[in-house]
Amino acid sequence: MWQLKQLERLHEIEPDTVDNAIAELLNKEPRLREKLIVGAYIDREINLGKAAELLGIHPVKLREQLLSKGIPVRIGVETIEEIVAEGIAAKGIRENTKCSL
Repeated sequence: MWQLKQLERLHEIEPDTVDNAIAELLNKEPRLREKLIVGAYIDREINLGKAAELLGIHPVKLREQLLSKGIPVRIGVETIEEIVAEGIAAKGIRENTKCSL
């Protein structure tokens, strides 16, 4: 569609304008928002936890919903990049939760 191509081009020069328009659209169309989030999960762009966070539901509930729709659920890391990202996140959490006595 020409509209998507033009939005991509406009995003290069006015990212805030496009981001705000998309956010507004997704707020008005919750089913579209849900489909985009699930699509991003299926395409491995986000993990189950992030998808659940974006949908505002518990990961276990999302897991049940995905399975009921026949969508495979990925649990745990599957690539070296994900392992590195998990390690960085864990290190950050550990450093932020240290308390000085």
